[in-house]
Amino acid sequence: QRKFSAAEIELQNAIQIDPKFAQAHYLLAQCYLKEGKWGPAYQELSRTVEITPGDLKAQMDLSNLLVDAGKFPDARDHAALVLKSDPRNPQAQIAVARADAAEGALPKAIAEAQQAIQMDPTRTASYLTLALFQEKSQDPASAEQTLNKAQSIDPKSVPATLALGAFYQVQKRWSAAEKQFRAAMALDPKNPLPPASLAKLYLDEHRPDAAEQTLKDASTALSDNPSGYRLLGDFYLAQGQLDKAAAEFASLHAQHPGDTLVTKTYIQILVFQNHLDQAAQLDDALVKSSFSDPDALVLRGEILTRQGKASEAVPVLESAAKAAPDDASAHYQLGAAYAGTSDLGQAQSQWTEAAQLAPNMIEPQRALAELAARNGSADLLATSSTRLIQLEPSSSEGYILHARALLLGGDQDGAEADLKKAMDAAPRDAAPYARMGDLRVAQKKLDEAAGFYARALALNPAATDALTGLVNIDLQRNQAAQALRRVQGQIAHSPENTNLYLLLGQVELRNQDPAKAEAAFQKAIDLDQNNVPAFLLLADVQLSHGSVDQAIAGYQSALKSNPRDVRVYVALGSLLEARGDWQKAQDLYQRALQIEPDYPVAANDLAYLMLEHGGDVSLATSLAQTARRGLPNLPNSADTLGWAEYHEGVYSGSIDLFETAIKGDPNNPTYHYHLGLAYQKSAKYAMARKQFQSTLEIDPNFSHAAEIKSLLDQKTSSQAN
Repeated sequence: QRKFSAAEIELQNAIQIDPKFAQAHYLLAQCYLKEGKWGPAYQELSRTVEITPGDLKAQMDLSNLLVDAGKFPDARDHAALVLKSDPRNPQAQIAVARADAAEGALPKAIAEAQQAIQMDPTRTASYLTLALFQEKSQDPASAEQTLNKAQSIDPKSVPATLALGAFYQVQKRWSAAEKQFRAAMALDPKNPLPPASLAKLYLDEHRPDAAEQTLKDASTALSDNPSGYRLLGDFYLAQGQLDKAAAEFASLHAQHPGDTLVTKTYIQILVFQNHLDQAAQLDDALVKSSFSDPDALVLRGEILTRQGKASEAVPVLESAAKAAPDDASAHYQLGAAYAGTSDLGQAQSQWTEAAQLAPNMIEPQRALAELAARNGSADLLATSSTRLIQLEPSSSEGYILHARALLLGGDQDGAEADLKKAMDAAPRDAAPYARMGDLRVAQKKLDEAAGFYARALALNPAATDALTGLVNIDLQRNQAAQALRRVQGQIAHSPENTNLYLLLGQVELRNQDPAKAEAAFQKAIDLDQNNVPAFLLLADVQLSHGSVDQAIAGYQSALKSNPRDVRVYVALGSLLEARGDWQKAQDLYQRALQIEPDYPVAANDLAYLMLEHGGDVSLATSLAQTARRGLPNLPNSADTLGWAEYHEGVYSGSIDLFETAIKGDPNNPTYHYHLGLAYQKSAKYAMARKQFQSTLEIDPNFSHAAEIKSLLDQKTSSQAN
């Protein structure tokens, strides 16, 4: 009766009574396949063949599912088991051919498909597969001949008629394709595939109104078929017409309240539209009616994450991923929830799992690429962005991210080539032009950079990054007044844009007007309590005029709104450390590392505090090593690791690190002082004396000045020599 949700409940009850009831597992898998629940279907088919390995039909279904999932060796293994028991099984032979074709072995796949036809010359499905391989092999003549043969064997075959229509569509033989699709509709008026195929043809012909009308008629005619009555709503969704899709699925939900797929799709649309309360209400009802449904849990987790309740979303999504370990969406959303809690290590792990489970799913690839761009991981960024380009070659996003990966490796020419590809792929997208402006700035070609930024703003007046680029060029040219006019003009168009006020504050600072800068940063915060850079810059301004308590209060306010942003913990810790409250500072650094264990700035500052105040030297050294790995070019990280090695008694290693720190920052008295101590421990007294003298020359009031003077006054025999 196509009441799949109701059937699932009964079958799950049967399995609960008898977990080894193979037929129940198999029928449950069929329900999942009909609903497109590939992960649960895989689990049930796997359980079926585990209980009854001789169930050839289940083995074949599992093989076909594995081919679709891109797991070709496993698919081939299951098909081989069928062929071992039934050497003349054409369906198994075709499954082997599909796996080979998917791996690029088309000549071998064609031969295997021809062998399947020899096994059963009346089976039209084998001809259709062979024709597909021939078409992929750039042999359209043979493909057409094979399709006509299939149709002649069974003139009433809807799949054969549709396949011939699809072939004509690829060849842009529009009228011939339409004739085949209409013939298929006449052969089986209750089949949703022919009208769906005809609508797709109209879209290819740039006739969207005809496509829409076709699906309206089909949805009415097939009102008793879930795959039919969903056609129009799915069309709106695929076309990005969310308002129409929402209206259609709201109507379908009212007409078919028991169709969980309709309900889930409607909830997802509401999430896309940011109608989170309404989506949550519907999903709560769905979870109550089917508490073991992983899809409903995934939706609940996604809603919670979008509501800013990522910590609540994590356990919900962990349950979903445990219930459906092969569901890529569950792992992707779990990664998003972890990212919302700033646990980026777990986020990357879950997104990687999702990408492996569903290689053609774009969201985890995008998330991995953006994470790699944030962390400066060139290899991961190159891999993920390459996959994005493969999945969406007409989008600029993949090319832009790949250009960034090349820039991390110092390949400016390659990056420029990628950005040009991005412009060609999406000529109306502002982003490639803004990124090309960034590249020109790095090349010190400011006039060209300004031109690209202006082009980006012309395409998208709300492109804050392009405006920022132009403003920075103005500031480099000492044209602060012009920079200010640009930002103020943009604010007039977008008065609620928090990032514009952040930029305004930075410009006001360059204009030597801290009061106006402070007001701008406060406005940015008022508009968005999650604008952490505005909090940090506001505190800097307050500290500049001595309002330390006010800055501390600002940091504390930022932590209330952003309790997992490590930048705020470190900034507040640094301020308290400067005031002498090192115990509270140490606690803040530790809390930052609990959130993000490899955060290098917190590791560096905590390590130094521990060394200065008698902490565990081994732990401090480990933290200093973490900091040095994360900040390899920062003189401060070299000094901290050197100071740790000094306390470990490794003086030669510490000398190298202190010298590196001084090379990066020659006017830092602490680095010279530390190097002097290391030289002294190594009995290099003259060299030590020189570093102590440099320390006092740089800062006569250095905190250890009395100690240094005492050391310089000592008349050691080595110094006398």
